Amino acid sequence: MAAIKNILLSILVAMLMLSAIAVIYSKYQSRLLFIEIQKKEKQLDDFEVEWGRLQLELTTLTEENRVEIEARNRLLLTLPAQNKIVYIKP
Repeated sequence: MAAIKNILLSILVAMLMLSAIAVIYSKYQSRLLFIEIQKKEKQLDDFEVEWGRLQLELTTLTEENRVEIEARNRLLLTLPAQNKIVYIKP
């Protein structure tokens, strides 16, 4: 009878140890995933900042005044005289 109790006690201790190891492993995996999530959130924040900067740059580059200035300076374009403008009705 004592041998059976010792065997059962050994099995219970082994199961307890396996359970403790499983808890430690799952906690470790949880921390790894949390670190990965934090990295991805920082990367997302960086992308959002870059997106905002690009939107601002796009707005600046497409302003009518800027287009007109670039057309005059780089392409040497000028507005035609008022009498040279032809209006077409649809």
